[in-house]
Amino acid sequence: MLSQEINHVLLSQEQIQTRVAELGREISRDYADKTPLVVGILNGSFIFIADLVRNFSFHCQVAFIQVSSYYDDTKGSGSVTIKYDPIGDIEGRDILIIEDIIDSGHTLAALLELLQQRAPASVRLCTLLTKPSRREVDIPVDYCGFEIPDEFAVGYGLDYAGLYRNLPYIGVLNSVV
Repeated sequence: MLSQEINHVLLSQEQIQTRVAELGREISRDYADKTPLVVGILNGSFIFIADLVRNFSFHCQVAFIQVSSYYDDTKGSGSVTIKYDPIGDIEGRDILIIEDIIDSGHTLAALLELLQQRAPASVRLCTLLTKPSRREVDIPVDYCGFEIPDEFAVGYGLDYAGLYRNLPYIGVLNSVV
């Protein structure tokens, strides 16, 4: 059932699950002979990463990092904060970053810079959603689920003020306070 606060659904649960399975197969081909460290960006990626790694046909390790730029608003704050980083030594490791959505690109640019300083063997990026019309920083995306319009999306891990993450679909709010 649609939440009363949702104006319309951008992506149904079925569309998301189909694409996540496809992404799992694509990534599995590229990592068939490797054991990468899969780094999920909290909080938004937790549902996506849980579904995605269950579609992998290779061994991987999973870690999380928390990077923030929104602070309960619908637009980025302009600054990026690393709030939680237990990843540690990744020198010589293959890294696969899992993100929920790429908007301006500032958050990921800061994270990629941080990780590159740690000398990994490779860094690839998988995002569920991208908004190319909002991009301010060029971010190399290796795997992308969906391109969406410039609307504030919630559900399937994405939130507004900490709410709506548990929706099984991705929708647009009626209005944002």
